[in-house]
Amino acid sequence: MKRNELCWCQSGKKWKKCHYPQENPNFRASLADEYWKKYKIRIKTEDQIKGIKAACLLNAQILDAVCLMAKEGVTTKELNDYANKLYKDAGAIPAPLNYGHPPYPASICTSLNEVVCHGIPGPRVLQNGDIMNVDVSTILNGYYGDCSKMVTIGTVSPDKQLVVDTAYECLMKAIDVVKPGALLSEIGEAIESHAHNKDCSVVYQFVAHGVGVEFHENPQIPHCRNRLRLPIVEGMTFTIEPMINAGVAEAVIDPTDQWTATTKDKKPSAQWEHTLLVTSDGYEILTPWTK
Repeated sequence: MKRNELCWCQSGKKWKKCHYPQENPNFRASLADEYWKKYKIRIKTEDQIKGIKAACLLNAQILDAVCLMAKEGVTTKELNDYANKLYKDAGAIPAPLNYGHPPYPASICTSLNEVVCHGIPGPRVLQNGDIMNVDVSTILNGYYGDCSKMVTIGTVSPDKQLVVDTAYECLMKAIDVVKPGALLSEIGEAIESHAHNKDCSVVYQFVAHGVGVEFHENPQIPHCRNRLRLPIVEGMTFTIEPMINAGVAEAVIDPTDQWTATTKDKKPSAQWEHTLLVTSDGYEILTPWTK
């Protein structure tokens, strides 16, 4: 921006009189204080970023390893057991285990076919034609990493392949929006525009979120069009995790386990997720899983 342009924060002041960092030696600290007081959003310190990066890297490595094991004939419980071994070997903790109300009963989420998210591992055997989202979240030395990706088993139907591909494309288009001064609402706009162009829908009942010092922090970030005109700033860490459906957007939560969310029309759903750090000129993907 030029110094005399209106500031990106929409205060109505010129940039040089508002968030222009060269005229404020304590810019990062004052911005962090402002975002915490106004929005309860943590702008991470360098030490926190170091810890979050380590947790995210380990998280991506565990996710890759579990997904390599996901083949026809393997049960989702076996995947969960393998993840537990990897957590133990790394001296880390599975963030989902016993999280929430009621307590989530597993260490990872395995969401198959029409399951949108929070699928609970169990005796289900993976079969030819399945698609599955594996969601891994890790606590390492008190810091959190969070990411997920899709696995296809054998030959999948065209509608399943479409939703898998579209969900990945939505994630990457949303990530390209991220930079200081962009609005959080631009993330949902990028996702919904692309999903609709592919004749898919966007789940609106679940959101992306801040992460790093806690499992779920502010801000909450919708993946659909919204009016959240909050500027993104350097030092924020958050997920983007669009859930894309081949049919209607609505998800229904299982009344028995109170976790498993399934598409209302039983058509397939897909999701990919990264944790991001906002840098001075864009973003850094902290969860470098292999597609």
